[in-house]
Amino acid sequence: MASRLIRDGKVSRSYIGLAGQNVPIPRRIVRYYNLAVGTGILVVSFEGDSPARNAGLLMGDIIIGLDDSPIAGIDDLHRLLTEDRIGRKSSLVVIRRTEKLSLEVIPRESQSGTTK
Repeated sequence: MASRLIRDGKVSRSYIGLAGQNVPIPRRIVRYYNLAVGTGILVVSFEGDSPARNAGLLMGDIIIGLDDSPIAGIDDLHRLLTEDRIGRKSSLVVIRRTEKLSLEVIPRESQSGTTK
């Protein structure tokens, strides 16, 4: 990343355009789906025409994974939204009420410093 910053003068990040907060997942759901994490990201809002909204995410969904990586919180999502995900289909795993879903999201390049 440092070499890219020196070469290009910036580091590109991908984003999916949502605001969320870390929340615990009910223990019965963690056990039922044998989840790798007991927490996730509660979706609380979206940017206008964001990749997250286009993927079918709804407010109240809890994000628990991106591709094959578990997501326990916002820091995990930030770490996974790297430049190489820009424009590439990824699988976003969410809990909606009590159902586990996989939604296809295509992250975009962050324009305004937004990285989530």
